[in-house]
Amino acid sequence: MKRIFTAALLLMMLLITGCGGGGEPAKTDGGDSKETKKIVIGLDDEYAPMGFKNEQNEIIGFDVDLAKEAAKRLGSEVEFKAIDWNSKEAELKSGRIDIIWNGLDITPERQENMLFSEPYMDNRQIVFVKKDNDQGIKAEADLSGKSVGTQAGSTAKAYIDKAEGLKEGFKEFKTYGDYVSAFMDLENGRIDALVCDEIVGRYAMSKQGDKFEALDVTIGPVSQFGIAFRKDDTALRDKVQGVFDEMVKDGTAGKISQQWFGADLIKGKK
Repeated sequence: MKRIFTAALLLMMLLITGCGGGGEPAKTDGGDSKETKKIVIGLDDEYAPMGFKNEQNEIIGFDVDLAKEAAKRLGSEVEFKAIDWNSKEAELKSGRIDIIWNGLDITPERQENMLFSEPYMDNRQIVFVKKDNDQGIKAEADLSGKSVGTQAGSTAKAYIDKAEGLKEGFKEFKTYGDYVSAFMDLENGRIDALVCDEIVGRYAMSKQGDKFEALDVTIGPVSQFGIAFRKDDTALRDKVQGVFDEMVKDGTAGKISQQWFGADLIKGKK
């Protein structure tokens, strides 16, 4: 009996030592802590002014500045990764990226595959034409008989594909991998009109002198930009949403908007 008791006592001591005396517990992502791992953000790196490469081959932009500030407040490293915009859902789902923060419109179709933040900016699709060549385009219906272009995988492309009879009325419909190529074709007369995000188009115009004109013609419904996460990654979404709300409230997000657009276009509680 004495041997059994002694053995049992030693076993209890070993168990207590193993459970309570093993040093510092590992840091986790859970709880109220804002600490998180390195965040990989996917983007179209030719999508000025939201995210694009400058002459030094550095990725810069409006959304890039917002994301950097959010990551700083989370105490996290951040990496920006160029992706194929047509495969953005797959890139996110596979884990190759953690977030899409790149002027991404919130749509019912995208909400089926991605988890979104609250909207942070309104956006609409409008028509851009070569300077002094609006060809009488005053409404969506006036695109009939015209050569029209937009970006592949964009909200404008999705709307044009679904709008009854709209695309069928075009003389030609062309899609582009990026808006740089689209504006080049517009300048060279290969298309008559370009449908794209107003914010992106106006920024592009500001870099091109007087080559283009923005028509006050809204194509489809007005949309809203959101930050996208993997469908089940509520933890990261909630952390990013929390620090972004702080950025809106203390005016930091508004200042970043002023730097890029000359106005505070940020939505949210201020």
